[in-house]
Amino acid sequence: MAKPLHLGMTPWSLRDTHTAQSLGRQAQLGESWGYQSFWLPEHHFTRGSAIPDPLLLLASVAALTTKIRLGTTSYLLPLRQPLLAAEQVAVLDQLSGGRLTLGIGRGYAPQLFDAFGVERSRKRLLLKNCLDVMKDAWAGNEVGDGESKTTIAPLPFQQPHPPIWVAAFGPLALKQAGSLGCPYIASPMETIERLCSNLEIHEAACRDANLEIPEEVPIMRTVYCSQDAKRVVEVRSRLEAESRNVARGADGTQQETTIDDWSIVGEPAFVRDVVQQYREDLGVTHLVVTRLRVGGLPSTDLEKSVALVAETLES
Repeated sequence: MAKPLHLGMTPWSLRDTHTAQSLGRQAQLGESWGYQSFWLPEHHFTRGSAIPDPLLLLASVAALTTKIRLGTTSYLLPLRQPLLAAEQVAVLDQLSGGRLTLGIGRGYAPQLFDAFGVERSRKRLLLKNCLDVMKDAWAGNEVGDGESKTTIAPLPFQQPHPPIWVAAFGPLALKQAGSLGCPYIASPMETIERLCSNLEIHEAACRDANLEIPEEVPIMRTVYCSQDAKRVVEVRSRLEAESRNVARGADGTQQETTIDDWSIVGEPAFVRDVVQQYREDLGVTHLVVTRLRVGGLPSTDLEKSVALVAETLES
């Protein structure tokens, strides 16, 4: 018998991402609607919507919620000092009573690495080395060299550490996620065809590393749900133009896509059927609902959509 779908969400409003009250209210509502996790990405230097420190923001959410899990979709390890990152993650896990899922990533924008003085060509190695040190520290082992060896405190609430997922985009990143034995969390920009291919690459990398294929198959998806058929048509029309910018083939050529290849937009019955198809065809176990690219809508409309998605998928 299939396990129940784990339903997660990102904030539907990113205008006040640094306001504890705004994020906390959205997480509290999500918790009351039945969402099981609340996720924040990490991105820098984007005016008006930068999220440079998702752990700090999630700490504020932890204080205002009781049971919803807290997740990062892309905590960028190549930018981090490993011991300090291990401490900060452990503190948040303790603060939340063991509710953290740590999604890690490498980053991709050249200006990001330039700004932080990190060699982009070393990002995969830096991620692996950072994660190794963090795991060692979380195990209570002495970490460091010579006389500088030390242990961290506190250790994470969850033992041996919070669940670790890997945000991956591209074959090399997918292979690395598989070689770590971690679930791969799919970007909301991936088409269904690309999702199928990526999952195959990830599973093959797990097998090559003699590791079990993770049970979790999480994906992020742009989702908009409404009982107003006219509003659905409006949103679908608006997003059609976006579909031209979503997918490129491995050779860099543009691929023909429709919004149904990378998003779920429709009335409740449609949303329910599409999600069920994802579960049957891809084995999806975790769906993180996001409003990425659904622009130009009032925050109240997006809020209603997020609530309706939970009601739809619970029924």
